[in-house]
Amino acid sequence: MKYFKILFFGLILCNIHMAVAQNYIPVDNGSTVAFTIKNFGFSVDGSFKNLQGNIVFDANHLSTSSLNVTVSSATIDTKNKARDNHLKEEEYFDVTKYPTITFVSEKIEKEAPENTYKVTGKFTIKNKTKQVVFNFLAVPSSNGFQFSGKIDLKRRDYGIGGGSMILSDNLVLALNVLAQRK
Repeated sequence: MKYFKILFFGLILCNIHMAVAQNYIPVDNGSTVAFTIKNFGFSVDGSFKNLQGNIVFDANHLSTSSLNVTVSSATIDTKNKARDNHLKEEEYFDVTKYPTITFVSEKIEKEAPENTYKVTGKFTIKNKTKQVVFNFLAVPSSNGFQFSGKIDLKRRDYGIGGGSMILSDNLVLALNVLAQRK
């Protein structure tokens, strides 16, 4: 009877351990946070670096999964130094006052096809927070996951670019995030 209790307790501990989502950290090298926006009718591409945060993910236990990631707004790179410096100013990203851009998930749900999920969360730029919903892929890698997805944003929702008539209000943020076990 004593051995049965020990075995039973051990099985319970194993099941509890298996039900806990894994913790991952986003790896800047191997990840891209890129955007595309129209300016004067031409597409302008750019990116951000210094990806940080915490990702808790288990495809079988999405209720305990979460994403909490940031990038440095000062790392904006459009391959044009003059434009990048302009985008760092108050009218755009105001990088001195608001050094990070943040996404915090509220809910992750399974979608079709395989490895596809829908995330609802709060996206914050310049201390302005809006709820966003987007699909992403979570493809297992050797030591974690490669997460990828696209978010459609409106720059004016975040106070970026003021009333510029030459800059499109719509932009696409493309995420390709390598996350590895802590």
